[in-house]
Amino acid sequence: MLRTDLEHSMFPLAGSPPVRWRIADGLVPYEEAVATMEREVADIADGHAQELVWLLEHPPLYTAGTSADAADLIEKERFPVFSTGRGGQYTYHGPGQRVAYVMLDLKRRRQDVRAFVAALEEVIIRTLESMNVRGERREDRVGVWVRRPEKPLLPDGTMSEGKVAALGIRLRKWVTFHGLSLNVDPDLSHFSGIVPCGISAYGVTSLVDLGLPIMMADADIRLRQAFESIFGETVSDRSA
Repeated sequence: MLRTDLEHSMFPLAGSPPVRWRIADGLVPYEEAVATMEREVADIADGHAQELVWLLEHPPLYTAGTSADAADLIEKERFPVFSTGRGGQYTYHGPGQRVAYVMLDLKRRRQDVRAFVAALEEVIIRTLESMNVRGERREDRVGVWVRRPEKPLLPDGTMSEGKVAALGIRLRKWVTFHGLSLNVDPDLSHFSGIVPCGISAYGVTSLVDLGLPIMMADADIRLRQAFESIFGETVSDRSA
């Protein structure tokens, strides 16, 4: 297990059941994933299901968050585009990217949206840390970033950076859904059809692009360990 600390802890109330940890086989169509999330969130909110983290990959697609600017969709016909209720702007999902849909009941934890977002960022940072990669937050940019000293300096003279993970969430009755995406080994050229998250000055990277030849299953193990260090125990779930 990785370290724990009080600053980012989102452990549930004593006696709460473990979070179901589900990993999908194959590529999951976006509309199917959203429909599943809607059902799961309703059941969790009503007390009929345990909390759930669902790991999957999507076929290539773009999603538009509630703050998306149409001008940031550069290639409208390249991949399917889906409007979504999560926060944020345009993002890409596709093979080689680990999407984690996080469905937690914050009434059982901390009813603090900012703390929840910070905790998700910390999950990614600790996952990267386990691979000797330093992930960092930026006050003016959502997501997790890595410095790229081997790249040319930016026009303003600052160091290049790459976004390795994105976040976007939504809450209903204090139950969270959507979540995070970690670039393990996606086709980075697919991001060129949008301005990712409305940010054009910085690039996008992945674990493999950073020189880590890691398999998705290995990344999943590290992600689960990091999640448990912040959110508590999980139990494997093979439900469809």
